[in-house]
Amino acid sequence: MSASDVRASRTVIVVVDGFGIGAMPDAGALRPGDLRADTCGHVLDHGARGLGRPLRLPALGKLGLGLVHPHPGLARSTPLPVAAGRAALGYPGADTFAGHQTMMGADFSKVTVARLAEHLDEVGAALRAAGHRVELLDGRPLLVVDGAVLVHDNLEADPGINWNTSGRLEDFAFPSILSIARTVRSVAPVARVIAVGGHASGPLSSYVRDGDAETIGLDTPASGFYRNGGLEVQHLGAELDHTRQLPSLAAAAGIPVTLVGKAADILECEAAVRRPAVPTAEVLSHTLEAARHPGLVVANVQETDLAGHQQDVRRYGEVLEQVDAGLLELLSLLDSPGDRLIVTGDHGNDPTIGHAYHTREYVPVLIHRPEAPGVELLPDAGSLADVGATAAVALGLDAAGLANGSALHVASVGA
Repeated sequence: MSASDVRASRTVIVVVDGFGIGAMPDAGALRPGDLRADTCGHVLDHGARGLGRPLRLPALGKLGLGLVHPHPGLARSTPLPVAAGRAALGYPGADTFAGHQTMMGADFSKVTVARLAEHLDEVGAALRAAGHRVELLDGRPLLVVDGAVLVHDNLEADPGINWNTSGRLEDFAFPSILSIARTVRSVAPVARVIAVGGHASGPLSSYVRDGDAETIGLDTPASGFYRNGGLEVQHLGAELDHTRQLPSLAAAAGIPVTLVGKAADILECEAAVRRPAVPTAEVLSHTLEAARHPGLVVANVQETDLAGHQQDVRRYGEVLEQVDAGLLELLSLLDSPGDRLIVTGDHGNDPTIGHAYHTREYVPVLIHRPEAPGVELLPDAGSLADVGATAAVALGLDAAGLANGSALHVASVGA
């Protein structure tokens, strides 16, 4: 395939958020029960009961999901020229932000999982150096800044993945809350520091509670922030060289880039066209439209993850069927030599596991390549970064330009 053919091709990465295919060996480090996590298998089992019929997933079957996740509800063969395997996450914990950054080529090896209690001295010193007044809340490992803003463990993700800086907008304008969060970010070892400003139903201190694994933080849903309107949020990720991630690498080579769904919110690329959306129908519509033109498309389907958090197996199955219908359309569209459809996940979110956190699972790596001679089974990828590196090669880019990841040896990719 010539360089001009590569430039005219389309590479579409569809990340089904929270779509795991079985627990990684270290999944039980935080919760031993997570060793039984299997988002895909459990949704197939329980979702079929809820719907009164087997789930209809013909596209995922054609893409080879049954080859890497044997299950009675999935085909064990496919007529399409696909490469199918699975990937370990390649980053600590199980987190959408870290998953996408890793997949796009970031190195998250220095990011750790840590409770705020383990770093109170450094965080407090940084805030005081920035001119803030800092104290503990009733002697507990949670910081009160300038008498009103809380710095605390995030209780909505796995313990130690993210920290929050939360304030009432009646007390401080959001830029002031964000400024405090940036100071915390400067010394935080975790993947994200999230600045949150909103209108609470009472003093924030009254909504502080203990979380899992000795964390403590604001119960943000109970505070009223989500239902009272005016919520302002900004995610401050670990420092990354975004020029060495796939979207920026592609854009620098003159390849059009479109980011769809949650990918538009959490990935950096100044040249990208952004199509943020949460409803799956909108995400698929934007993805199909972008896929009609040469370039790179990275799309995130978020509603599977939301169903996992809600422990709603039936809803998860319904969204997965909706995604599958969109994948069928993409398969019919991406039919030229050099085109690639890559379907994967960023972590698991087993809706039967008994808690509302993400689950640390392997994710599928399903690659459709129209010009290939047949089916190829891939070895396990050590990191989601390998998925991004494989997409880079398909686009005719040098994967060494990414900060992390090695291209999977997929026959005819970039040939």
